[in-house]
Amino acid sequence: MYLKFFGLLEKPFNATPDPRFLYLSPGHREALAQLHYGTQERKGFIVLTGKVGTGKTTLLHALRQRLNGNTAVSFIFNSKLPFDDMLEYALADLGIAKREESRAQRLMAFNDFLIERERARQNTVLIIDEAQNLSAETMEQVRLLSNFETATTKLLQILLVGQPELKAKLDLPELRQLKQRIGLRCQIPPLTLEEAHQYIRNRLRIAGARDLGIFSDAAIERMTEYSGGIPRVLNILGDHCLLFGYADQTRRIERSSVNEAIEYMEQGMPTQRRVLSLGSRLDPRRRSHWFARTSMFALAVAAVGFVLHYDAGVVNLFESLRRAVMP
Repeated sequence: MYLKFFGLLEKPFNATPDPRFLYLSPGHREALAQLHYGTQERKGFIVLTGKVGTGKTTLLHALRQRLNGNTAVSFIFNSKLPFDDMLEYALADLGIAKREESRAQRLMAFNDFLIERERARQNTVLIIDEAQNLSAETMEQVRLLSNFETATTKLLQILLVGQPELKAKLDLPELRQLKQRIGLRCQIPPLTLEEAHQYIRNRLRIAGARDLGIFSDAAIERMTEYSGGIPRVLNILGDHCLLFGYADQTRRIERSSVNEAIEYMEQGMPTQRRVLSLGSRLDPRRRSHWFARTSMFALAVAAVGFVLHYDAGVVNLFESLRRAVMP
């Protein structure tokens, strides 16, 4: 909706972990360097932690791009799988066709695969994202995979990636053997104010913006304050700000616009002025339909307001109505 207005070729604040938009803050650069070094130098276990939304998954995609063609990678996204299912997934991901029924046979097939790659001087990496969700029993089974080794080198490099709770889990007494095998630990910190400035400008530049000053300094300061320097929150907030800027036909986002976007994110509803402003920007053929839908929503809100305090179940009805009539 707002791309042409702001001179953009694509949305700058998509939530997907696209490595093209990766901004390497000093913290991100250091973490990526450690991950690359640890996998190439075959350090065995490597642990990466960071708060929700700090860009861990994006960093992992960037790592995969940097690894040379001699490195095979299995990326496990669902950390709540039982160990046998995770093993099955890893074998399929690595193209190991021989996947017998028993765990012992699968492990033997995995070991044969790793030995063949070592003979060809090739490396293998297993990445487990959201590793804080792994049970202690599954973590212990993962630790046993590190026994795939020769007298001189680790055949399998294992990256455990997760939220700060992962560090606490690794301190459990029953996981002390795993903790002792960790070769490298790295962490992604939130962005500072200056880094948030560069982060936003970097995404605007990659999205094709001719003007990198769409967001004022005061606006970015407020965005950083609200987000705590978390890139994912900055993305969501930035997208809302651009939408509201388009509605107001202003090409520079100020602090007041950020505050309004934050209010919308917190409350879940735009003001009546904002709804009408957005509606006026629509194609004339769609505008009447827009106002009809928003009018229906306003009437629904009024009706629900009379009975909301009598029945808590009406809250669900309210939310369903909102989704039905709002774009």
